[in-house]
Amino acid sequence: MVTAAQQQTASTPDASRTFPRDFLWGTATAAYQIEGAAGEDGRTPSIWDTYARTPGRVRNGDTGDIATDHYHRWREDVALMAELGVGAYRFSLAWPRIQPTGRGPAVQKGLDFYRRLVDDLLAKGIQPVATLYHWDLPQDLEDAGGWPERVTAERFAEYAALAAEALGDRVRTWTTLNEPWCSAFLGYGSGVHAPGRTDPVAALRAAHHLNLGHGLAVQALRDRLRADARCSVTLNIHHVRPRTGSDADTDAARRIDALANRVFTGPMLSGAYPEDLFKDTAALTDWSFVRDGDLTTAHQPLDFLGVNYYSPTLVSRADGSGTHTSDGHGRSAYSPWPGADDVAFHQPPGDTTAMGWAIDPSGLYELLRRLSSDFPHLPLIITENGAAFHDYADPEGNVNDPERIDYLRGHLAAVHEAIRDGADVRGYFLWSLLDNFEWAHGYSKRFGAVYVDYPTGTRIPKASARWYARVARTGVLPGA
Repeated sequence: MVTAAQQQTASTPDASRTFPRDFLWGTATAAYQIEGAAGEDGRTPSIWDTYARTPGRVRNGDTGDIATDHYHRWREDVALMAELGVGAYRFSLAWPRIQPTGRGPAVQKGLDFYRRLVDDLLAKGIQPVATLYHWDLPQDLEDAGGWPERVTAERFAEYAALAAEALGDRVRTWTTLNEPWCSAFLGYGSGVHAPGRTDPVAALRAAHHLNLGHGLAVQALRDRLRADARCSVTLNIHHVRPRTGSDADTDAARRIDALANRVFTGPMLSGAYPEDLFKDTAALTDWSFVRDGDLTTAHQPLDFLGVNYYSPTLVSRADGSGTHTSDGHGRSAYSPWPGADDVAFHQPPGDTTAMGWAIDPSGLYELLRRLSSDFPHLPLIITENGAAFHDYADPEGNVNDPERIDYLRGHLAAVHEAIRDGADVRGYFLWSLLDNFEWAHGYSKRFGAVYVDYPTGTRIPKASARWYARVARTGVLPGA
């Protein structure tokens, strides 16, 4: 069945599309995935260092100890961005590099790394967009209980204050959390992400304290940043579709939407948890860890919402034809969906990426339209979108990746159509600048616009990087 959105995004496949003149074009990375230098200049282990070094957790035993060595090759990487002509770079700060134990004063050598990086970005006309947390919780804080404990939210606000005081004169745009759903439900529910715990109640507690930590961090940022600074959060909003129009499948989609999306958009954007989430999880917890005033704190004014999108989610009421381990987030004997054991996940139809994720730009169109309807006064920025494919360098040293170009063309067309139909989308960040450590997949999946030869660290811009550079420079999406 072809949806109206699919018809719209495919209606003029050969026509060029022009984006708004002030549309922000960027690329993105995350600290643990690229920096390396895991033990240098005072940095201590994060939960991902511990997780990756635990046998059986990460494919091939890979770790982020070296990653793409961005900590030492950052000048080369900034030069690549300048060559590609992107207007902004979204990167994350490594909490254990700045505040090794998650408490106390900052380590100046860690901050100096980010000062140098930001200064070089600004010198080359690239806007820095800093994310405070992209999953690398200091191991000391996990040892004290991690995100299921309230104190972690309080420590996060203190860390946010340190970062703002050090970099607020250079960085105008800040993001508190990247994909807190993954932190809570993959880290503490299914265990396929660090710290690898498998406790559904801990996952729900973590979700709440991530909401609280976000609000406390925004307050800390606002207290220390310039008046024109911008604060945001990035959510991996799941575009959930029922497999059929039956009441049972529609209710399954509602359950997953509550656990995947509204558990965060409710407190952060509306100041309340959805009542159906409480009912769905009542057998697990009474949510007594939510204290008076928490939701007011979580609900802070934001300048935009960061949206990460890769693929839609297809669900039904469990009938034996699906499984919670096929939800695209990694296989585990434990579910990341507390209170939803009667929901089955299905592979959406169509082509897939090397991650096995369905390629479906219509999901992005529909998601942007929904968010614009639900939160009409909140601008949107695509903070991650991209795909992994089986890339390789040919004998001449070139990396041709036509599949990624097709993927980007389709998804950018969906963004353009959403803008045309009223969605307030202000920018797009390609994931990722570099091939890198892809979490539990290690170095087996390549998302980068720039190919990295891991033994040597050599960077090779792929054909898709050159293609994206033209789009970013001109603001025009060419037809097929």
